Amino acid sequence: MIVLSADAFSSNAMPGTIQNPRQQFLQFTLEPDTNLILPLFQLTEILTVPLGQITPIPHMPPWTMGVHNWRGEVLWVIDFGAFLGLTPWNRQLGSRTNYRVIILNGAVPFDSDPGQRRRSPNQRNQMVGLVVTSVGDITWCETDRIQSPPPASVNAELAPYVRGFWVSQDGAMHVVLDGQAVTERLAAHS
Repeated sequence: MIVLSADAFSSNAMPGTIQNPRQQFLQFTLEPDTNLILPLFQLTEILTVPLGQITPIPHMPPWTMGVHNWRGEVLWVIDFGAFLGLTPWNRQLGSRTNYRVIILNGAVPFDSDPGQRRRSPNQRNQMVGLVVTSVGDITWCETDRIQSPPPASVNAELAPYVRGFWVSQDGAMHVVLDGQAVTERLAAHS
């Protein structure tokens, strides 16, 4: 599978000809010490939401934090660590006054061609806010360097969303996630 970035086409190349299989990803972390990346084109925005600005909804799964008013729209917000079977946000060490929320657009397939993506009004219905421990940098990743995960290396809650592993130039290992798989699973729980 190859994901194309806007840089994958030169003015001399035919559309669909791969010149550079590189793509931008957002780095973020979840406790305990889990480095993850999501394709930038599957993301809409990163928010800093003050505590108390997410309204809890009763009788929801434990990883559902509630809803937030995002630009006049109702945005469902989940504790991404708890959803993936990692440390829930409320059990993490440290005192925080804000949530870090990544807005995921699950309507965009992981392997879509960036030159062919167009947003439609229906995609707003597939937006979800992911509360994460911290947000890092945007990085370029050579998609052919994403490695398949060994079966024993991924917990059962995380496995359905993993596309592979990528090792950055500084030697850090990052779990590569598929945002569309996350939103599909969330829709199945609703």
